[in-house]
Amino acid sequence: MNWRGETAVTDRIWASLPYLLPLVDSLLFGVYLFRQFPPLAVVFSPLLPLLALSNGFLGLIIFFLIFLLVVRNSNINHFIRFNAMQAILIDIVLIICRVILQILGPALQGGLLLETLMNVIFLGTLAAVFYSVVQTLRGQYAEIPTISEAVHMQVR
Repeated sequence: MNWRGETAVTDRIWASLPYLLPLVDSLLFGVYLFRQFPPLAVVFSPLLPLLALSNGFLGLIIFFLIFLLVVRNSNINHFIRFNAMQAILIDIVLIICRVILQILGPALQGGLLLETLMNVIFLGTLAAVFYSVVQTLRGQYAEIPTISEAVHMQVR
């Protein structure tokens, strides 16, 4: 859906960049998949330096910078702010999944259920990010159920 007019190519590129945040954070969930399919690890290896940056305090700073300087700045195009907020919400879902898996981790003991959950989280995030980036580069709003509705409430 493109309900705010035509989007410039530069705006499309800027709007797709925040999706690196959830993509990089999802790499931690892809560990089991990378072990089973080593060529897949090679595809995502260029993102590993970003993973080192996103862990810890710097990741939190990047998170808040995107929120405060992009999402809350009404001088920036709505298309960019929408996609930045959507990337942040996808990342929040990943953070919640990480916390839940840390709590349930001892009970799951690294078994098949844990591997399956981590693979589903990784592949789901990969699908959401891929869909969002493709739609963004096409100049359209990526409508992900529930997440996009929350984004529309936050970004006006």
